[in-house]
Amino acid sequence: MAEDSPFVAMLVDMGFSKERSEKALKATGNVGVQPAMDWLFSNTEDEVPQTGASSAETQVSPQESSSVQSSASTATASTENQEAKSLKCDVCGKLFKSSLEVEYHATKSGHDSFSESLEEKKPLTEEEKKEKLKQLEEKMRQKRKEREELEKQESLEKEKIRIKSGKEMAEARKKMEELEMKKLLEQRKREKEEDRIARQAIREKIEADKAARRAKAAAEYGNLVPSVPVPTPAPASAPAPTPAAPKRDYTETRLQIRLTNGDTLTQTFGAKEQLSAVRLYIEMNRTDPPGPFNLLTNFPRKVFSFEDYDAPLDVLGLVPSAVVIVQKKVE
Repeated sequence: MAEDSPFVAMLVDMGFSKERSEKALKATGNVGVQPAMDWLFSNTEDEVPQTGASSAETQVSPQESSSVQSSASTATASTENQEAKSLKCDVCGKLFKSSLEVEYHATKSGHDSFSESLEEKKPLTEEEKKEKLKQLEEKMRQKRKEREELEKQESLEKEKIRIKSGKEMAEARKKMEELEMKKLLEQRKREKEEDRIARQAIREKIEADKAARRAKAAAEYGNLVPSVPVPTPAPASAPAPTPAAPKRDYTETRLQIRLTNGDTLTQTFGAKEQLSAVRLYIEMNRTDPPGPFNLLTNFPRKVFSFEDYDAPLDVLGLVPSAVVIVQKKVE
């Protein structure tokens, strides 16, 4: 459509109204500015002044309009016997064919004195049209260049803002990462310290439990050991007809103690120590789960009773060495 064509703006810049420019382009097939200009210069009789809906560039103030009409009235009075062929600007001397051109000139230049003239405004020659068109094209190029420069400047400003914003975001992100890393390190340090304290507390509790268990076992078995007098040997019997081999007197015995978890304890005891001393040693040094237990031997198999704990080891047949088995006591 004609209003979409750049030719309309070019014709408006040359002083023609938008409506007549569109009409001229439509009448000439919208093929260019030159044919439209020829049509406009050849069809001035349909030119009418613009109303309030016209462009702001062709509007004049009431004072300027009144001045233009007054000048035109004066010129009419002075040339009442002659037919005016144009309107003339008294300031710059330019001739105009219509009041629309006068108003446009007054708006652009600020001139407010016009009069009718007997001179006829000659149409533009081909050279003048080409020159006018050349000036218009140069003006359009200048405007386009200024617009491109402005857009370029705006683009540079936007790029600067984008780069600045990117740097600020990167710095903020870096600070956040550093803060998160610092918090993580502090948390790990705190967890490590809490773990160390917990381990220390567990070790202290284990040591305290062991000490309490040993003290309890020592107290229990200390109360179980009565002050039994050492049995006196029976009087020697009359010698048999065949003399017996002399019996070796052992003062120590080496016991191998097998715990319930498979571990083994090896310890040397006095031959006259009671079995309760072996039980106390097991209580204080065992590595298997705590709990009540019985002591027994396999060869020959014998489970020691409560009364056996008061008997010496040599009497129980555990001298000079023996294997004692710890068996979990079933309630």
